[in-house]
Amino acid sequence: MSDSRPLLVTAVVLAFGLMVLWRGVLALSFDRLVLGVAAIALFSLVFIRTEFGLYVVIFSMLLSPEFSMSGGLAERREAALRLEDVLLGVIGVAWLAKTAVNKELGLVVKTSLNRPIAVYIGSQLIATLIGMVAGSVSTLVGLVYVVKYVEYFVVYYMVTNNLEDRRHAWRLVGAALVTAAIVSINGIAQIPQGGRVSAPFEGDLGEPNTFGGYLVMMLAIVAGLAFEARATKLRLVYTGLAGMLLLPFMYTLSRTSYLAAIPMLLTLFVLFPRRRLILGAVAVAGIVLALMAPPEAVQKRVKYTFLGGPQGPASHSGALARAGVPTTSLDSSTLERLEAYEGGLQAWLSNPFFGRGVTGYRFIDAQYPRLLAESGIVGFGAFLWLIASLLKGVASVYRTAETPLIRGLAGGFFAAIVAVLVHGVGANSFIIIRIMEPFWLFAAIVLAMPRLPETATRSVPAPRPRAGESPRPAPQPLP
Repeated sequence: MSDSRPLLVTAVVLAFGLMVLWRGVLALSFDRLVLGVAAIALFSLVFIRTEFGLYVVIFSMLLSPEFSMSGGLAERREAALRLEDVLLGVIGVAWLAKTAVNKELGLVVKTSLNRPIAVYIGSQLIATLIGMVAGSVSTLVGLVYVVKYVEYFVVYYMVTNNLEDRRHAWRLVGAALVTAAIVSINGIAQIPQGGRVSAPFEGDLGEPNTFGGYLVMMLAIVAGLAFEARATKLRLVYTGLAGMLLLPFMYTLSRTSYLAAIPMLLTLFVLFPRRRLILGAVAVAGIVLALMAPPEAVQKRVKYTFLGGPQGPASHSGALARAGVPTTSLDSSTLERLEAYEGGLQAWLSNPFFGRGVTGYRFIDAQYPRLLAESGIVGFGAFLWLIASLLKGVASVYRTAETPLIRGLAGGFFAAIVAVLVHGVGANSFIIIRIMEPFWLFAAIVLAMPRLPETATRSVPAPRPRAGESPRPAPQPLP
């Protein structure tokens, strides 16, 4: 009788749980029910094999729709959720559950970025909590954004913890490149429609500047791989992919992305001296393409910066105008960014140490004044430490690379970091999910390459001895 008590208690708990679950299912709409079932299925698959979740994350980075938490454009930008946010949340929880069950897996692999990441996240969280107390931060939006900042590093640690060998790493790189090819084809298909191209599922307005930042980052990585590929077929594949990325990049008409391409090319010029002739030819071809291939679109976009739109140039009444700096020839978009820089710096000066908290100041479409305004000099310093540590680690992999392709990947990603840093002058590059998720994916892969074996070792069980034979020694693990 005593042995049946645990079974009886278990049956009662399961019955009660099923009743609660059934009532919840009846209260759900069909769409939410399907989404819940899909989430449970994804959780189960990732719990069994984490690599499956990594592929889901990679393909969802640029191929998932956006959900707005509010109506207006500014608010939509401030508190937008994408399907990959949900997917990454489910996958992250499944990964944490798996590490909790299998203690030998470990939660966080020791890397050179652990401390900078922890300090950076801590600085954003502390600034946001202070902003909530001060009343400058909406609790829901502020916490959502801090969680979004953390989820980028979840990608980094998931990849770092689950890489088995270099073949596994290159499979993830291949998945990221396939994703880039898909979104590039989608961008090319938008060109005949006129207007600026953007990534899939961006809504009616789109985010061409975000798409341009993603493409310039991927162009740097693909170029590095193409420069160091030894097999002719592989080099042709990378070169063709670079050309596929370049065409929609031009038609994003993103001036910030065009600006980011200049230091990206210069960095590649320095890191790959044997390919300088090719880079020079690419630079010349890019200039010719900008002047001739899409003459009206690109030229008008560049001229618009200095001549204004159909209504002529805009005027600026801020500190620059008061200081006598001529701004009347600039367009309204450029002037809005100048005013954002001015306002962000003023907000920082009023809260110099911890800022006003994440989303505690009005929308600023530029990374650095926003970072200063939201997290102060503490958060800005943590960010600089994180980026400096990343650059140092990637440079070390580039210098000590054992194979040409690893050197090409590291050199290309180093140029990509430089491009994203410059892109941050006119965009929130380091908090945009469609740039940061692939960014931290490649960061994890590049930094992990030196410690990964070419192929994972696996033990082979000793064969059973036949009758009358003595046991044979077990063979050594396969290389």
